[in-house]
Amino acid sequence: MIRAHFGHALLALLAGLLVVTQSRINGQLSSEIGDGLFAAVVSFAVGLLVLIVLVALRGQDRRAFHALPMHLRVGDLSWWMLIGGLGGATLVAAQGIGVPVIGVALFSVALVAGQTTNALVVDHFGLGPKGVAVVTPARMTGAACAVIAVVVAVSGRSGTGDFALGLVVFASIAGALVAAQQAVNGRVAAATGRPAVAGLVNFLAGFAGLVLVWLVTQHHAVALPGFFEKPVLYLGGPLGVAFIVMAAVVVRTLGVLLFGMLAVAGQLVGALVFDLVIPTPGTALSWQLVAGTVLTFVGVAIAAGAPRSRT
Repeated sequence: MIRAHFGHALLALLAGLLVVTQSRINGQLSSEIGDGLFAAVVSFAVGLLVLIVLVALRGQDRRAFHALPMHLRVGDLSWWMLIGGLGGATLVAAQGIGVPVIGVALFSVALVAGQTTNALVVDHFGLGPKGVAVVTPARMTGAACAVIAVVVAVSGRSGTGDFALGLVVFASIAGALVAAQQAVNGRVAAATGRPAVAGLVNFLAGFAGLVLVWLVTQHHAVALPGFFEKPVLYLGGPLGVAFIVMAAVVVRTLGVLLFGMLAVAGQLVGALVFDLVIPTPGTALSWQLVAGTVLTFVGVAIAAGAPRSRT
């Protein structure tokens, strides 16, 4: 499968790199302003603005967006396929709230565990555009390899974050919702033929959900860093846009599980690059991270070689 869709496999790896970078940026923004939830709102707001401009400038995207009610009427799409952005909103909120407390390492373990496990369920019930995929022993083994690989990769950093059970559970739930998000966004992209429209629908739902939660729970004003002083802190949204559009395209050919596992591999490769080029204080390249990266690719190969039954 990877040979047949080599380009899409590379895009899935790149999507994983984007998640690592986004996690660092959103975690840093949260630390700067002292409010993880509002950091998520800011990230989604910037991403939403980017998508509105992109769709508005392209006639095919505008027409596809305006045709969404027609797709709902004829049954190409169901209403619940338009709220996949709530999964992305949960992920961004988890990044802002969880990463500063439990660290990127433990956050990644919980996120990947939830995402990989639920990807099996999502593919089994055919929520994605590629249809139903039977949960074979090979696919289960591949998914297990991915989870074990991340545990191995971060085992050398176990002391860098505090173990807060609630935040670990929150990250796992976010991962599970991301797997469902990728499936429904793929359905929207397949129905409209425009991945950017799927991204816009995703960000509209996610932004609305985040703003509602923030308005209910917010108790103090938040001062944002100046855009021109620290522009990097505002890149989480555009990175999320790139990830959503890539996922909407790639999941149609690779399926939710294989896309998710390749993205996990990309996350680990990203961690290797960060540790080599711009390491964060207190971290260093470890054999565990290298071993985990290799094991992840082994899991991907096992899952990719499994026969895929569809209905």
